[in-house]
Amino acid sequence: MTAGPLHLVSDFNIDLLASGLRGTLGEAAVITTAPFGQVYQALIAPDPAQVTDSTTLIVWTRPESVVEGFRRALQLGEVEHSAVLAEVDRYTQALLTAAAACRYVLHPTWTIPASKRLYGLLDLKPGLGIRSLLVTMNQALSQLMEKSSNIFVLDADSWLRTVGAKAYAPKLEFITKTPFSPPVFAAASKDIIAALDALEGRARKIVVVDLDNTLWGGVVGDDGPDGIHLGGHEYIGEAYAAFQRSLLALTNRGIQLAIASKNDESLALEVIDSHPEMILRREHFAGWRINWNDKAANLVELSQELRLGLQSFVFIDDNPVERSRISSALPEVLVPEWPAEPALYAATLDALDCFDVPQITSEDFARTATHVAERQRRASQSGAPTGSFSEWLDSLETSVQVEPLSPSNLPRVGQLFNKTNQLNLTTRRLSAAEIDAWASAPGRKVWAIRVRDRFGDSGLTGVVSLEIDGPTARLADLILSCRVMGRGVEYAMLHLASAFAASQQVTTLEIEYRRTERNGPCLKVLQESALSRRSDTVFVWEGSQPYPLPPEIRLVQ
Repeated sequence: MTAGPLHLVSDFNIDLLASGLRGTLGEAAVITTAPFGQVYQALIAPDPAQVTDSTTLIVWTRPESVVEGFRRALQLGEVEHSAVLAEVDRYTQALLTAAAACRYVLHPTWTIPASKRLYGLLDLKPGLGIRSLLVTMNQALSQLMEKSSNIFVLDADSWLRTVGAKAYAPKLEFITKTPFSPPVFAAASKDIIAALDALEGRARKIVVVDLDNTLWGGVVGDDGPDGIHLGGHEYIGEAYAAFQRSLLALTNRGIQLAIASKNDESLALEVIDSHPEMILRREHFAGWRINWNDKAANLVELSQELRLGLQSFVFIDDNPVERSRISSALPEVLVPEWPAEPALYAATLDALDCFDVPQITSEDFARTATHVAERQRRASQSGAPTGSFSEWLDSLETSVQVEPLSPSNLPRVGQLFNKTNQLNLTTRRLSAAEIDAWASAPGRKVWAIRVRDRFGDSGLTGVVSLEIDGPTARLADLILSCRVMGRGVEYAMLHLASAFAASQQVTTLEIEYRRTERNGPCLKVLQESALSRRSDTVFVWEGSQPYPLPPEIRLVQ
């Protein structure tokens, strides 16, 4: 696992968190710590030797240490809550200052021990209660995520709930200035690692599930569609229905679903289509392999069909033998330990932290609808006569709409930068703010690409960026979602870049491919293009005419 430099800022001894992060990231990880207790100094005037534009700041403070008014409130002194919130505003301004100097800021919410009674019955009363005040203070922290695209607030209270009554460690605090017990730091480290994975585009994108005794109870081949356990008024049926509802919730935030089951396909699809208690229907699944073949081979086929790397897969199966097979054969696939008790299925799925993303866009909410359209495209391709691939492309009636970078599409553009791996020229990871700053420099251009065809709207699925330097234009980014790869859109993007370069009297377009573990498909596109090749990784388009627009693509600018 790789991560950029981390710099920890706190008003307490945070060495246990640094150790936990280093244990996961490896000894090569660059993790530094600000001087003990000097929070404001570290935020307003960060040490340039430790904080650069590639650094992630982790700022973990206690509210009574950085907000003087809250310290007095904890002592049940008389304070004006408005004055306390004014102090919070000064603190958040310091965080915004720090965010401008680094890559990301991660800030846990403020907490106080659950054992503190304070005003007891009145502690949630607005204007008086300390917990009411703390809720408002944390809301001010959370609002930073609307003010800055590179600040993220983490739920520290969840770490304390996980540990329970022993979350705070009074003796450890007196001895070493460490207020929390080691399990709290372990939970925090796990959550921070998940956040770093999300920010670096390592989130999982698809869940592949078994059917018998996973999506429903029983074996449909033995028990028949009417004999399986699903819904109804028995606890086990309700447990499977709850699991399906949790899977459905994932699809609503853009995570895809697929099936890998050793089963009779027609019988299994009959249950999915017709069983009255099924929550997930055929249209919720991006693909399936329902047969008697090796599940590892089936996952590889699904990966190829859906154009998703195996690093994007999560495999869920009640059978430990099948889980072991996938873990050993396909180590890139995440195979969570799965409980034997169906009542725990939904909670186990809900607890997975591998789906975190730094933002959710309209394309994510619409992704379930795009699954159906993509299956229809694949069906139309498989039904086309042999040798008529170009005719099939033409039949799609694909249009590519080009938009300049704007505040409305910037969040989705940032998402594509940080999630797309396969067709990604350099796989450079930039936050939305960094993309905006890069695009504002002279000689640079960024376009957002929307794709639609007769089966539906795929949404904003591509990014092209160009940088002109004297007589040469350099393609800085060529990014395209895997779900629209292979339809000529990538070559329409080359046409767009070269046409703009020609309009600026630039006759040479240079494209340098930077190899990563996952972007091999991008190299294949370049190798199969009409570009000239200077080396194994540098491609060129020269001449006054733009790269040819594929005839099956309609370009809308």
